[in-house]
Amino acid sequence: MPPTIIYSADAPAPIGPYSQAIQAGNTVYVSGQIALDAHTGQLVGNGDVTAETHQVMRNLQAVLQAAGLTLRDVVKCSIFVKDLGNFGLINDIYGSYFDADYAPARETVEVSRLPKDVQVEISCVAVQA
Repeated sequence: MPPTIIYSADAPAPIGPYSQAIQAGNTVYVSGQIALDAHTGQLVGNGDVTAETHQVMRNLQAVLQAAGLTLRDVVKCSIFVKDLGNFGLINDIYGSYFDADYAPARETVEVSRLPKDVQVEISCVAVQA
């Protein structure tokens, strides 16, 4: 079966030549999400890492929902942050979206710059049972 493009109107449209997500077999690869509001196209939070992180998680949920999945199906996340000094805050918010008994594998990496100069970007991989 060829890969399927996943799209959600409730998550921001891609700002480059990529898809929100691709399903290959029973695995869904969700592109990095930033704190864009899908309905206004505007950044959420004005640099407030708390507001940004919540919006990123909502965007991930919207894309996963379009694929018929939830955060419970996520097996791996990649978190990119502009300032690792915000790790504790981002980690607490991120953790509030996952059941601690089924938390996915993950890495967090500090980078020099992110699209639209946001504070955080998160991608994930999910598997349909």
